[in-house]
Amino acid sequence: MGVFARVDGKARDENDDRLNVLVFGAHPDDCDLRFGGAAMKYRALGHRVRFVSMTNGDTGHYCEGGGALAKRRYAEAQASGAIADIEYQVLDVHNGELEPSVLMRKWVIQIMREFQADIVLCHRPNDYHPDHRAVGILVHDAAYTVTVPNVAPLTPHLERAPVVGHLYDNFKLPNPYVATVAIDTDDVFERKIDMAHCHVSQMYEWLPFNGAYLEDVPESDEQRREWLMPRMRTRFESLADSVRDCLIKWYGPERGAEIRTAESVSISQYGRVPSEDELPTLFPFFG
Repeated sequence: MGVFARVDGKARDENDDRLNVLVFGAHPDDCDLRFGGAAMKYRALGHRVRFVSMTNGDTGHYCEGGGALAKRRYAEAQASGAIADIEYQVLDVHNGELEPSVLMRKWVIQIMREFQADIVLCHRPNDYHPDHRAVGILVHDAAYTVTVPNVAPLTPHLERAPVVGHLYDNFKLPNPYVATVAIDTDDVFERKIDMAHCHVSQMYEWLPFNGAYLEDVPESDEQRREWLMPRMRTRFESLADSVRDCLIKWYGPERGAEIRTAESVSISQYGRVPSEDELPTLFPFFG
């Protein structure tokens, strides 16, 4: 029995068919909202999942900031990761200052290599937030170069590029999001709410302030979660409706039509492009 790779310093057996799923978001909560449900499904099947926030979130508030806010958002991310039973890495880069530099690209390459990623997910490069756009560019630029030995040579290269996919967004220009796979999250949706509930600084403070509905947020922890639930359900029911054809394709007409909440992935032409027949192996949820 041979060994062909290493994952976080541990030997990975050649007969180990578990997937290594790596999700890059710009801020500590992006991955949770866009892929938290699917992450829990991967973990239930024994696969490995790591979320990476490319910034520390230190400007994402209206009356807090700097190191104190970065530490608070790190703690929120760790609490959310514990609910999903995943590793949650937060890079110490200022919120709003992420740039697709060569240095940052090498950091992304190192993370992808050390985790021996099979699937890498990220924002698309067209998005409202500069940090989101930078994440998309960085992952795209790293998708091939992870296989080049003389790029960042102190970290052993991957023998084949990972599959790269985009997390859901609803931007239409310069091109609209087109889902390749859609994932039923109904059975894990309550836990996904629990993950979002961990991000107190965002769900109940910054986002309501920025959206001019801060006065609507309840005071108690229990009331806040009850308040958050319908807002989250509306958001992800809308997402499910927008990818309904994709849900029906993968789950069949009857079940696909009944799914209420969903997440989705759009496979990128960057990285390794899987065949249609391989997708149920990479996204093993369709039964």
